[in-house]
Amino acid sequence: MRRTASPLLKTKLFVPESKGRLVQRERLLHSISEGFQQGKRLVAVVAPAGYGKSTLLAQWARHAGMRCAWLSVDARDNDPARFWRYFSASIASALPEQHRQQLEANCQLQAGVSIYTFLDTLISGLPEGTDHKHAFSLLLDDLHEITNPTILDGLSYLFDYMPDSMHVLLSSRSELMIPGMKRLANGAAMMVGMNQLQFTASETESLFHMINGELQAEWTSAQLDELQQKTEGWITGLQLLFLSRRSNNGSLMGLASGEETLISDYLFQEVLHLLPSDFQDFLLRTSVLSRFDAKACNALTGRPDGRQQLNELQRLNLFLIPLDGTRAWFRYHHLFAQFLQGQLRRRDEKEYAAMHRAAGLYFSEIGAIEDAIEHLFEAGEIEHAIQALEGHLPAALSQGDLLTLLNWFRKIPEARSLTLELSLLHAFLLVLAGDLERSGRVLEHLEEEIDRLGPSSRQDQLRSSLLFVRSNLVFLNGDFAGWLASSEKVREHLAPDNPVYYQFDYNRQEPYVRRTSLGMKGKLSDETEKVGKLFIEVLEGHGWKNALLHLYVKQCLAEGYYEWNRLADCRELLMQLRNSDRLRETPGLLIPVLLTEARLHAAEGKPPLAYHTLDEAAEAAAACIHDGGRWNRYVRAVRSNLYLRDGRLGEAKRELAPLHIGPRSKPVYSRETEFLALVRLLGKQRKEAEALTMLELLKLQAEREHQIASRVEITCLQALLEAQRGQRVLAFTLIEEALVLGKNNDYRRTFVDEGTDMQLLLKAYLADRCKVRASSGSDQGIAQQDPLLDYAEQLIHAFPGSPDIPPQQRNLPALDLLEPLSSKELLLLEQLRLGATNKQMAAALGLTEGTIRVYLSRLYEKLGVSTRTQALVKTQSLPLSGK
Repeated sequence: MRRTASPLLKTKLFVPESKGRLVQRERLLHSISEGFQQGKRLVAVVAPAGYGKSTLLAQWARHAGMRCAWLSVDARDNDPARFWRYFSASIASALPEQHRQQLEANCQLQAGVSIYTFLDTLISGLPEGTDHKHAFSLLLDDLHEITNPTILDGLSYLFDYMPDSMHVLLSSRSELMIPGMKRLANGAAMMVGMNQLQFTASETESLFHMINGELQAEWTSAQLDELQQKTEGWITGLQLLFLSRRSNNGSLMGLASGEETLISDYLFQEVLHLLPSDFQDFLLRTSVLSRFDAKACNALTGRPDGRQQLNELQRLNLFLIPLDGTRAWFRYHHLFAQFLQGQLRRRDEKEYAAMHRAAGLYFSEIGAIEDAIEHLFEAGEIEHAIQALEGHLPAALSQGDLLTLLNWFRKIPEARSLTLELSLLHAFLLVLAGDLERSGRVLEHLEEEIDRLGPSSRQDQLRSSLLFVRSNLVFLNGDFAGWLASSEKVREHLAPDNPVYYQFDYNRQEPYVRRTSLGMKGKLSDETEKVGKLFIEVLEGHGWKNALLHLYVKQCLAEGYYEWNRLADCRELLMQLRNSDRLRETPGLLIPVLLTEARLHAAEGKPPLAYHTLDEAAEAAAACIHDGGRWNRYVRAVRSNLYLRDGRLGEAKRELAPLHIGPRSKPVYSRETEFLALVRLLGKQRKEAEALTMLELLKLQAEREHQIASRVEITCLQALLEAQRGQRVLAFTLIEEALVLGKNNDYRRTFVDEGTDMQLLLKAYLADRCKVRASSGSDQGIAQQDPLLDYAEQLIHAFPGSPDIPPQQRNLPALDLLEPLSSKELLLLEQLRLGATNKQMAAALGLTEGTIRVYLSRLYEKLGVSTRTQALVKTQSLPLSGK
């Protein structure tokens, strides 16, 4: 399926322009600026409608003297994918170019990761520092529209961890239910409430003179004072009273207290009655629009004068808010729109529905499908809404707007029976949203309905689609037996020609497909292999070798074979993938294929082929111009790992330099592959402390994402680093943790690819545990005593050229040195194991050959040997320790 995502509405990211006749809230602007200068990070402007919250935010954006990002929030933003997409785009618009590109790329990272991982990535891309060069503000208008707890929790997390360069100014009609607002208690935030927003006497007089200059109304100073007191500074009420042009209307003066909504409705009515009837009709008909331009107005009124009417509204300052710099798009003030819609419905309910229908058709014509669907549902045009929904569903799926889609399905009346095809799409959405119980029930019902159809091409298609949806479900609930049973009905009648399913792009960000939900985040078992092979067999048997689902499942299986050290099986699948026509046009498949192939060549002892394949991957990554450089960074990380494995420390360091990460960088899950490459480099540079700090943070994120592959790899690296710095007990504890998790999935290459150090650590761990067994008096074999030790022994034998461990040596403790090796001596020992000459050692370690000879002499003395060969033989059983 091609991604045809809907473009962002720029009007949501635009700071509303000053309408010319506005009272500058100097006292409030100064208070906000002073708060930020005093270290406040968050300012919340909270008051009912009509108190000038949005206007204050817009004025501050122009007063602040720093870059400002704006986001107008609406009810549709309760879909997390949509909210954070706009949120990221808003921040990106206010940042320097180097930060903007990274933030825009982050918009693609929501699918498949937790909100905290997404926010870690987003925060890591923000500039640091409090100086003018780095400081920026985010203005969130109408945040009360957000009720989704997932989004609110995410905002809380953001407020807790946003950098010092970031300031947040938000508006809301009601008290915010954001847990992060606890910052108010510890002095990191400030509140601007209704009492502060109320117009003072002087501000009331300024507003009067602005409006009076246009309308020539007469109000005395005493009346102005009375109005200010009776309205309690309610800005919209004051504006309406002035617009009503009635200076001595006792009833109006009497109304100017009490419930704001009742007052505003009455006063809006007074203002509306002053307008010509055709102008009133224009306002009522266009009030259903949440945003509009002249053409939209013409579509709803049936008149050609939309531009002239909008110009007149601006001249009268009649609650019209511009949404772009060209004053092409507008919205009404929320209170005014609410009043007008109520008037329209009271006048004619059918006309109200007709306006929504006209709006739906207009937005459909201009490609604003989300607006169109909302209006069509509101008009009761269910059939048209469903048609628009079906057409828009692939684009919305590609953006991850699952809650938006599910909300639209909920708007379809229960009495309106859906087609089986659309019901299957609904079930697919439920699966993707994680509602496994409900999706399972829906699928069971649909399977019964499909079985009742007579044999036909439609039944074959529906069964194929059902198999696809069940396949996604099984990767989440693990019901392999149920999937195998249902697949038997389809194997002879498969017709997978629905692109929504079989061409769905599963991977947009991961370097390996088995890290995705489709790949079960690294979980491996005999059942996953059986289902994968059967799925491939079924699709290939019906000529669907190029279906993306088929190719992704095949790549998952290839990566699993590599991990299991079944290299021949891995190579066979990679060769098949290489011949696919779809490979080159799908980066999320192509890059993992090439990275896996490069690692396969390295594992088979073919470094030139491995580097050649990485060159090919780099060329493919360079062609991805809208990925923020993500794929290229993965290629660099894998190449750096291979350089380190070959003892080419300098080249590994140069390969990582363009990634702009270092020992002080905060690691984030979305860049885990890069940071793990950096960890390995730091380990070779004897910077264990920095590397271990990074691993600890990465491990927490991997556990949060339930990422098995990451957890095993990270724990292995922790064990190696602890052993390298002499923490023998801790190293054994960590390697045992990795072994337990690895054994459950029969991991092999994650251990073997770490090379000789891992083999030595496993040998030392095995010897230590065997010593404990022997001291307890047990004389059973290792496999009988502990399957975990048997697994460790199997891993030791999986290393290239690994000799068998004689049974009589299995219970021998590791040898100890009288004096531990220094950091430099450990580096020399590693170079010895790689077969480096004295000249090569000098180049790798930045020393002279004479110094290398001195260090080697001291190393041999500690080991009690006189030659390189003797040193290598003796250290095979040494624990990895240093001082």
